Amino acid sequence: MFLFIMLVQYTFGQTEKKISITFENVNRMDALLQLEKEVELNFYFIKEWFDESLISKSFNNENIADILTQILEGTPLNFLIIDYNVILTKNNLIVDQLPPNFFGEEKTKTDNEVTSAPILQRQYVRNSNVYTDSRVYSVGKENKSSLNTSHTVSGYIKDFKTQLPLENVAIFVKEGNVNTVTDANGYYRLKLLAGLNILETSSLTYGKTQKQVVVYGDGSLSFDLIESLEQLEEVVIDANKDDNIRTIIAGVTKIDIQGIKNIPLVLGERDILKIATTMPGIKTAGEGALGYNVRGGKVDQNLILFDHAVIYNPAHFFGVFSAINPFVSGSVDIYKGNIPAEFGGRLSSVIDISTKEGNKEKLSGEGSIGPVTGNLSIETPIVKGKSSLMMGVRATYSDWILKSISEESIKNSSASFYDGVIKYEDSINSNNKLQITSYTSRDMFSISSDSVFSYGNLLGSIKWGHKIDNKNSVDVILASSQYKFNIEYDGNFNRNFDYGYKINETELKLIAKYNHSKKHKFDYGISSKLYNIQPGYMKPLGDQSVVQEKKVQKEKGLESALFVSDLIEVNDKLSFDVGLRFSTFLALGPKNQNIYNTSQPISNESVIETKVYKNNDVIKAYGGPEIRLSGRYFLSPSLSVKAGYNTTIQYSHLLSTNTTASPVDSWKLSDLNIKPQKAQQLSVGLFKNFDDDSHEVSIEGYYKKMKNLLDFKVGAELILNENIETELLPGVGKAYGVEFLLKKKKGRLNGWLGYSFSRTLIKLDSPFLTNQVNNGEYFAANQDRPHDFNIISNYRITKRYSVAFNFNYQSGRPITYPVGKYTYAGTEYLLYSDRNKYRVPDYYRLDIGVNIEGNHKNVKLAHSFVNISVYNVLGRNNPYSVFFVNENGSIQAYQSSIFSVPVPTITYNFKF
Repeated sequence: MFLFIMLVQYTFGQTEKKISITFENVNRMDALLQLEKEVELNFYFIKEWFDESLISKSFNNENIADILTQILEGTPLNFLIIDYNVILTKNNLIVDQLPPNFFGEEKTKTDNEVTSAPILQRQYVRNSNVYTDSRVYSVGKENKSSLNTSHTVSGYIKDFKTQLPLENVAIFVKEGNVNTVTDANGYYRLKLLAGLNILETSSLTYGKTQKQVVVYGDGSLSFDLIESLEQLEEVVIDANKDDNIRTIIAGVTKIDIQGIKNIPLVLGERDILKIATTMPGIKTAGEGALGYNVRGGKVDQNLILFDHAVIYNPAHFFGVFSAINPFVSGSVDIYKGNIPAEFGGRLSSVIDISTKEGNKEKLSGEGSIGPVTGNLSIETPIVKGKSSLMMGVRATYSDWILKSISEESIKNSSASFYDGVIKYEDSINSNNKLQITSYTSRDMFSISSDSVFSYGNLLGSIKWGHKIDNKNSVDVILASSQYKFNIEYDGNFNRNFDYGYKINETELKLIAKYNHSKKHKFDYGISSKLYNIQPGYMKPLGDQSVVQEKKVQKEKGLESALFVSDLIEVNDKLSFDVGLRFSTFLALGPKNQNIYNTSQPISNESVIETKVYKNNDVIKAYGGPEIRLSGRYFLSPSLSVKAGYNTTIQYSHLLSTNTTASPVDSWKLSDLNIKPQKAQQLSVGLFKNFDDDSHEVSIEGYYKKMKNLLDFKVGAELILNENIETELLPGVGKAYGVEFLLKKKKGRLNGWLGYSFSRTLIKLDSPFLTNQVNNGEYFAANQDRPHDFNIISNYRITKRYSVAFNFNYQSGRPITYPVGKYTYAGTEYLLYSDRNKYRVPDYYRLDIGVNIEGNHKNVKLAHSFVNISVYNVLGRNNPYSVFFVNENGSIQAYQSSIFSVPVPTITYNFKF
């Protein structure tokens, strides 16, 4: 008995003994071994529990328990000192006293007792169709206060093969009422009860996975999901389960990049933006036309972003191909209804294109070889599991087609284009991520032997993402964009010239997110963008040219904005997205600006003064609030109604007198005489999913009002015009319509049917008769095409063979026809109708394609498929434009077409 008392006293004295010790840049295991030498205690642990992180700590006259607590802080390790031993445990806490009433008697709990945890009391039924991980995972660090409480478990969900983050994957507690979805970085966060939980993931394209996890405290748990081959259905528009009815913002279109491979398009070229035009509310002015018209807007009213940088001309070869490489694109979101508060500067839509994340594990790539283009993308890890580099290049070799045409004027023509993307990504750590993207595109063509046209984009962006804590994160983005075109004329020895244009913009943007609670999630930030425009220059080409050099004064402007939005969940049925953006624009010098007599039409004859502004002088300031309001209400679990109202301001304008946009159109900033465009839109829609989740239907209506729209006088001169405002006709517009969409997402037959009825009207009124068009009344705008009908369908015959077809019908666009003629002074002239009173013939086209996939062996050099398609299989001679020519005193009407015959194509695609 004496020896036992002495032993207890000795042990207690050792644990309470005060010691001093210092650790300098050592890992925790070495710190414990160093401590073991200082005291007469034995330490027991598993060395695999320790990572390589270093600590530096100093202790002065502290007991062993306090020293151990600080050494193990931030790890899942606990300890127990008993006799001469220190026993370490991972996650769990060793209970050294039994709980009350363990033997049936009543007992008052003391401060040193720990209540037993309900670790293995829950029962679950496992589903044989779910992949269940047999291991039991432990999360967090147990302590005396952590039992019978809830804790935060967070982590990342990634693709098992590529290690890329998976967005919108559902994760929930099996047989529980706790669930969430992953964000764009694959991150999730759940509040779980202490003890055993079974977590399950759910995704359309990945198999379900279950993990058993014992929760001791706050901690992390990540998932690697395996793609489910059974769910690789050919659905072109990607929507997660119920996403279409749950999202609060209406009028959002998502493009499935992988799904578009089966859609037959001209010359076999995959085209993201061409697919977008098959959706209700998104149109083009004609086949081969540049630009897109969204809900009645003009082509310059769309903000097209490529990894946060603006693309001014997203087309190759006059709009036949888009300049967006699908092999490097990861996601495409098109906002045509309510635009999120972080976006601004355009009236009608935002087309947000994000490149995919590079493969951080192994070398991989994708490519295609077609009749006129070749495409290749490569992904490779730089530091395995941490950083990657992705490169993509696409180019044309179409000259052989032009050379084979018998028409001499076309045979001597040439056309070429290319685009390239380089992206570097670095997951610096769990809280920091770096992304750098560079993009370039260039087109060169010569339709006649004396002229060479060229145009191109050059842009780059740097994005740094930082996670502050579980509720706060911030992205800092620096982006720069350039667009320029050039014409070299070398046909007349004395009149050869070089004509060009260039626009640059540089933007710095900060976007922050604050997940305040389940009911409030805030997005807020600030942005500032500097414009520099060279409106045009002309200089002689060659020493013999008599062309005089001329330059239009440069333009400069600064556009800035503050924005905030709150995602408000009122209850399970009702949610709102409330946003406010306040934007400003400063037109800056150096610049000369004319002041005009307000009692006369704006012209060179009505100038009363010319003001001279020095560098960075503020010529004119514009600005105002932009409201972004949308809401969603569940009428039933599968039926929701959405409504929204938003206002937008645009400070830049596209100058074009053509019915459709062209590569040589130029941009003009608002200034003293040109006001910014403004719009307000009201929209409402019903969205329904059916019980089998394979069908969804939606119907949306909208009404939009616009003002300060720019149109042009007849015969307007836009090239090298210092006083461009004298050629402009400001006006107001309105657009309204109804859009219907039916999609089938599953089964052998899938695709969608879309129809929209819409009208776009413009009014060019003025107190001066010379500036009125159609007597100042509303008339059809150039982009007004009331009926738009599309069917996109794919039928899978077997796992390797499928057929697809597209059908598109559109009303003819407006045109001004000659309705008579008269003779004046011996010369015959045409008498034209009111502007846009008539229409060109309606447009319709049918395409058919067959897709043949290679065998589905897992181990092979490359996976491939062949696409055989016929574009315009009916040979419809759809009009691109109608024009009139005076031939020998007789007025003749002519129609031009882009593709008036069936165009067959065979394209070979491969992936490794």
